[in-house]
Amino acid sequence: MSDQSRRPRPSGKPYRRPKKDPVRILAFEALRAVDERDAYANLVLPPLLRKAREKGDFDGRDAALATELVYGTLRRQGTYDAVISACIDRPLREVDPPVLDVLSLGAHQLLGTRIPTHAAVSASVELARVVLGDGRAKFVNAVLRKIAQDDLEGWVAKVAPPYEDDPEEHLAVVHSHPRWVVSALWDSLGGGRAGIEALLAADNERPEVTLVARPGRATTEELLREEAAVAGRWSPYAVRLAEGGEPGAIEAVRDGRAGVQDEGSQLVAIALANAPLDGPDEKWLDGCAGPGGKAALLGALAAERGAMLLASEKQPHRAGLVAKALAGNPGPYQVIAADGTQPPWRAGSFDRVLVDVPCTGLGALRRRPEARWRRRPEDLEGFGPLQRGLLRTALDSVRVGGVVGYATCSPHLAETRAVVQDVLKQVPDAELIDARPLLPGVPELGEGPDVQLWPHVHGTDAMYLALIRKTAP
Repeated sequence: MSDQSRRPRPSGKPYRRPKKDPVRILAFEALRAVDERDAYANLVLPPLLRKAREKGDFDGRDAALATELVYGTLRRQGTYDAVISACIDRPLREVDPPVLDVLSLGAHQLLGTRIPTHAAVSASVELARVVLGDGRAKFVNAVLRKIAQDDLEGWVAKVAPPYEDDPEEHLAVVHSHPRWVVSALWDSLGGGRAGIEALLAADNERPEVTLVARPGRATTEELLREEAAVAGRWSPYAVRLAEGGEPGAIEAVRDGRAGVQDEGSQLVAIALANAPLDGPDEKWLDGCAGPGGKAALLGALAAERGAMLLASEKQPHRAGLVAKALAGNPGPYQVIAADGTQPPWRAGSFDRVLVDVPCTGLGALRRRPEARWRRRPEDLEGFGPLQRGLLRTALDSVRVGGVVGYATCSPHLAETRAVVQDVLKQVPDAELIDARPLLPGVPELGEGPDVQLWPHVHGTDAMYLALIRKTAP
């Protein structure tokens, strides 16, 4: 040891090493992956938790806290940014991203959880010392102490403009959505303040884990025997797991006989499968099949009727996921990697066709909260031509008398009705059919003939579905 290292610190106090809190370190690592690599939390977090369990660092309560810290911070990022901005003397963009992640984690503990104020501040400062260093930890400490002077309601009153002055910006700050997303959702939903507030609030709630019992392979009765399992609301194949339920611990899920699938996605597949046809019902196509959830349910429903499913996915690695999801399907199927806008199959080959098109994903913000901060209005310009091209190809692929289902996990009008209306103007030998009677018992489906599901109304992702029958030219 050198003479320099033996000298006492100027303060006269011995140096104290920061305490390493594995829960908060893991949450910080997850947020950095989301920021640096544009990763999704629902893909990053599970392997981090699994590794922590294997090392013996975590128990169930630790995993639950880490999950809440990550998802809560991401969901409320817009609100916390506004609060942090009010507590610093520089533009938010000038704060280093790792520092901002620590501040956001601290803000969530102070304003969005029941963690005591002292514990939230001290734990966040210790995290800052570990991952940022002592110097920047002082900055974190000063900012969080300012944030701790008021609760969330008090801060919102300070940083959000009054609703009467600017309704969209008020809702954007209060409910932590970008302003343009608030505007788009409100346009699609219609109505007054109560409805849009309920929708935005639902986006900030943790979604339930919903399972699908794939027909011919598993039953809801089997899944309902699992602890904390309750029946789905609308789909006859759906089973919901109470908070803390672990799908991977269920044998039917491990075997692929059941899967994790939002009930809205199940309803899309069910409606297409139940749509009335003129003529045979032997060949089905899923034209945008990755990662395979809808394809697995469609394949099982097709098998019940002796029909064959072709599942097509452009990206080879996603086609591999589709093949995995369909493995063990009781009926005939084939998985191919192909571009849905330039298909290898002949026109008029199929009786039923589903195209669940790539989109902004604004209907699944409960599950992927970081998506709201990544998407931009200009993204619609990129998706629009692809969505129209895929729908035109789907209509070419179905025979006269067959049915196409156009689906998207976005309620944005530019990705739903506008696409369908534009394509139908170009394809005169096609007509919309009413999808509502094909979802019996599901309330508030709108005026039709298309269907829009909503998180705050149906407890599902905001799935859109239009059913189109091919007519004689």
